[in-house]
Amino acid sequence: MIAKTLQDMFRRYRRPGDIVFALLFFGFSLFLLSQIGAETQAVKRTKWFAQPALWPKIAIWGMVLFSGLHLLGSFLSPRIPGRLREVTFWLMSLEYVAYFLIYVVAVPWLGYLPSTMLFAALLTIRLGFRLPGAFCVALAFGAVVAVVFRALLQVNIPAGRIYEYLPDGLRAFALTYL
Repeated sequence: MIAKTLQDMFRRYRRPGDIVFALLFFGFSLFLLSQIGAETQAVKRTKWFAQPALWPKIAIWGMVLFSGLHLLGSFLSPRIPGRLREVTFWLMSLEYVAYFLIYVVAVPWLGYLPSTMLFAALLTIRLGFRLPGAFCVALAFGAVVAVVFRALLQVNIPAGRIYEYLPDGLRAFALTYL
């Protein structure tokens, strides 16, 4: 459909949490702008277009400009009820961040294979899958991921402290491949 007027082309369809998102993104942009001087430096005897900080500065200034315009548009738009419910919905995703942090803490203690299998199984239960088949698929997925990363790709992942209690031959195998 072709817009008939300029107002139709630039009409804002605001959502309940728009002002919160705009405020957070503008604040994040200002934080990045405040840190750019400490993260990049000007190199002497280098042309302006070859400076290491040129494109990061352009990108961050663009973020500040456009997030500021978004924030201004959010302030000037009519308020839509439901902001708290929308922000609460966003914050519910932090539950999975907590699960991942628990997993990261568990790997050095339990080892990569047991932690990954346990993590996959617990997430399967948390997501509401209760059938034994789904549980078995999660366990198999966890095992395959661990074996592929440790044995085939040889990613250096710290071995679990629990491996110290295995018999000598099995311990060497577990430290290398599991």
